[in-house]
Amino acid sequence: MVKLKIPFLAINLLLLVSCGSNKITAGHTERMPERAVFEVPYFSDAQTDYVYKANINIYGNELTGIFIAKKIDSATHRVVFTTEFGNKLIDFEISENDFKVNSIVAELDRKIVVNTLKSDFRLLLRKQFAVQKQYESEEHTIYESADGKQLNYLFVAKKGKNLVKIVNASPRKEKINLSFTSENNIFAERVFITHQNIKLTIEFNFFKP
Repeated sequence: MVKLKIPFLAINLLLLVSCGSNKITAGHTERMPERAVFEVPYFSDAQTDYVYKANINIYGNELTGIFIAKKIDSATHRVVFTTEFGNKLIDFEISENDFKVNSIVAELDRKIVVNTLKSDFRLLLRKQFAVQKQYESEEHTIYESADGKQLNYLFVAKKGKNLVKIVNASPRKEKINLSFTSENNIFAERVFITHQNIKLTIEFNFFKP
């Protein structure tokens, strides 16, 4: 039996939010969008098992293991997080509109944890973003996509044309930051997820057997 030591205080601290203003596009030049929809290239191949070494840090409490994402139909991914010894910690099925918990260990089965992981993985695995605005800087083209009351900003490097970052924000402040490292703009070798209002980071590094 795997023992996960995640203090109750650390879980409760996930509820804290900070104040601030959204300055993501400050200093960038707005222009007419060159596309109506942005297609994310990562995690899109149904024939591929996306396997990563994973590290999750919640207020200094660390979980390490293996993260596997698999596209099981046109809209849904299955994600599994196990220990390095193969003990399953979470097993979710997730799409833009649906979410199913197949299994989760008791230590992680708290609403705030599940909802946070659901938001992170949904953003990570999302295939399409409708584009409403476009901004330019010397290094990036930034596509703005409205998502209900939230906004998503997709940063595409002008050198290499790779998607390097997705920022999720409210109208006033940045909330979630997903950074990608990709050599070919098809497969992300590294993914790093940070939260601005809680002390939670998630890092995935491509697992080479």
